[in-house]
Amino acid sequence: MARRYDSSTTTFSPEGRLHQVEYAIEAINNAGTSVGILAKNGVVMASEKKITSGLLAQARTSEKTYKLCAHAACSVAGLTADANILIDQARLRAARYAYQYQEPIPIENLVEHVCNYKQAYTQYGGLRPFGVAFLFAGYDEAHGFQLYQSDPSGNYSGWKATVIGANNQAGKSLLKTEYGVSKKDGDGDEMKTDDAPLSDVIEMPDVAEACRLAVKVLNKTMDGAVASAEKLELFTMSLDEAGNCVHKILTEAEAKAVIAEVDAEAASAGDT
Repeated sequence: MARRYDSSTTTFSPEGRLHQVEYAIEAINNAGTSVGILAKNGVVMASEKKITSGLLAQARTSEKTYKLCAHAACSVAGLTADANILIDQARLRAARYAYQYQEPIPIENLVEHVCNYKQAYTQYGGLRPFGVAFLFAGYDEAHGFQLYQSDPSGNYSGWKATVIGANNQAGKSLLKTEYGVSKKDGDGDEMKTDDAPLSDVIEMPDVAEACRLAVKVLNKTMDGAVASAEKLELFTMSLDEAGNCVHKILTEAEAKAVIAEVDAEAASAGDT
């Protein structure tokens, strides 16, 4: 029965499903993993770099993390060619908004524009969904630092920490237990309860702590490999003293230092 409906993005199956959209989402689950973590003083995004051949020339720019405008960036999982089209749309929207209103575009406005463009490719005949998922990181004066995730269907949602790409469920399970710390009472006992709002029991990490947590997640999600500076990319967004957004991709030496800290922490935990 499904074979009658899985060749069109505009026809629902009797079960109410759009198979081509589901296939596009499934394709993301085979892509290189990307992790996004919201910190109290910035945003961290970490991505797995898959090296398909040692004969390939080294890329001059990042193939996983892209700057959209002065206060927004994104990380991609999926088809890079599809991502380039959407990245161009995001940059164009941000530039037109700044020209028209003489102020930076709100982050959610930018994310919504890209997702509306993606959704249109699931509703008109002769088109296929974009085979790429995004993590959007940004800052605006109204809501501070923000992290969003979007998928090929055009849906988007805000997150404190999330994972896209291969083994994303394992990564999310680790984030649930490792992200933030529970508030404590005067005796030092944890005060977290099942019915307490998440914002009441979690204290957001700083950028350095978020970098270490991102490496832990990639260690868990990378199949048969240990995270190394050559196999991952760490990106941070924070504010400088003047209040301007600073985009930074950690150098190989800086990434090695973060990985060494994670390994030392794991070794000390194993000793205890």
